[in-house]
Amino acid sequence: MILHCATALIDGVAVPLVRIHAQGGRIVRVEQGVAAADGDLRLGVVAPGSGNAHSHAFHRALRGRTHGDGGDFWGWRDRMYALADRLDPDTHHRLARAVFAEMLVSGWTAVGEFHYLHHRPGGTPYRPAHAMERALADAAQDVGIRLTLLDTCYLSAGPGAALSGTALRFGDGSARQWLDRWSDLRAELGPHTRLGAAIHSVRAVPPDAIARIVRELPEDVPLHVHLSEQPRENEDCLAEYGVTPTALLERAGALSARLSVVHATHLTDEDIRMLGDAAVTVVMCPTTEADLGDGIGPARRLADAGARIALGSDQNAVVDPFLEARGLEAGERLSSGRRGRFTPRELVAALSTAGYAALGETGGIREGAACDLVEIDDASVRTAGADPEQLALVATSADIRRVIVGGTVRAEGGRLRTPAGVAGESAEELLTAVLGTGRGDR
Repeated sequence: MILHCATALIDGVAVPLVRIHAQGGRIVRVEQGVAAADGDLRLGVVAPGSGNAHSHAFHRALRGRTHGDGGDFWGWRDRMYALADRLDPDTHHRLARAVFAEMLVSGWTAVGEFHYLHHRPGGTPYRPAHAMERALADAAQDVGIRLTLLDTCYLSAGPGAALSGTALRFGDGSARQWLDRWSDLRAELGPHTRLGAAIHSVRAVPPDAIARIVRELPEDVPLHVHLSEQPRENEDCLAEYGVTPTALLERAGALSARLSVVHATHLTDEDIRMLGDAAVTVVMCPTTEADLGDGIGPARRLADAGARIALGSDQNAVVDPFLEARGLEAGERLSSGRRGRFTPRELVAALSTAGYAALGETGGIREGAACDLVEIDDASVRTAGADPEQLALVATSADIRRVIVGGTVRAEGGRLRTPAGVAGESAEELLTAVLGTGRGDR
């Protein structure tokens, strides 16, 4: 397949008249300054697809239902646990399919699903095994979004505290048992789904288990962890182990370029230095961090220290890559009192190459990268007159015209498309079918 772009954002720079040759789902050649040829798929302004480096798809069902009573992260978590307790493989699949469709039509072309809902209520395994994981993999394949399934180890409710209630569904008993289940899952999933891994947090996985996972997990597997999202996590870690969560990860051998730490909101100067020295990826989730009142993380300082910044939708209260990029920059402006903390080129990189790298993939418009692209309407009420290189600061998901994954158009005008190019369901239809309309028909 050959795609001709009137303008393409290559490394964040607007380049006119670009032909992209795709084969086997990857970019094999990029020509600049050339006219379209017969048979080319002709596109307008094209950006690389965005990699959603942190998602909990099922949290989407809480959107618009948790704001009335105020509270904090911990109160929100109680509502999330109640939701998790009601999901089974069928409802999980239908909900994930709808949410992945919403992501795809919004311009997220790849997603890292941070998944810990492994077992039946009470903690007994599904038979056949991996039913909840298969539900996610099948949902992504149905929609056409690229999935890295971040199968998550979750062993305790806090230092020395056993899992109970809903959280029994999350646990595998030990790092050894989680590694065994992970290996079995990797053999079962096949080539359509990339299997990554995650340590839920230093609160949920003790240091010896973290160290074992780091040692025994294959080196090519992306590894993610929630880090210092809440001050309480830091306080508990200091009380139990005498160090910050970042220092605990460093002690366990976890800090490296393959690690992605999620949130990293409440850090010390030494934490920032360690994360930067290890060249970790820091996955910021600005719309979630704002929604839950988490705080504003030190993104610019982390980037300057040597960390790579990626973005994610997390609880999916907002599904819009442009709003995550703007939230990153807006948080920095609010906390520093200065504009332009991240350049438009850096924001595009956070969405594309950094997000894809966190998922074990190669993004961007370059040879060898996945041929995952989005066409942006540059003449909408939001984008008219904007410099193409600054579209990430003015566009929204409503400005996505077409979405291409693996060299195939998978969404157009807010509707899914089959590999054969047939128009399918809209994201709205899928979401209302599983969530209702908000008029009492949930």
